Amino acid sequence: MSKPIRLSAHASGYLQRRGFSAEEVEAAIQGAPWRDARLGRKECEMDFKFDRQWNGRWYPMKRVRPVFVEEKLEILVVTVYTYFF
Repeated sequence: MSKPIRLSAHASGYLQRRGFSAEEVEAAIQGAPWRDARLGRKECEMDFKFDRQWNGRWYPMKRVRPVFVEEKLEILVVTVYTYFF
């Protein structure tokens, strides 16, 4: 049984500005290997097919890198970085 994944207010505030979805964040956390990040946090990354424009430029792929804390009852996503390539 996996823990529920919750986006912090900070992470939710960047959904549109950084171009990721909550579903992509969940897929990355559930499907990609975790590694240690700063301040005792964890991070992972997953690539997704994009094939669209972002900020006026065409990108075939997108990488979503959530930074999160595994708490007792849930996984709290602190922030999410998105890279287009």
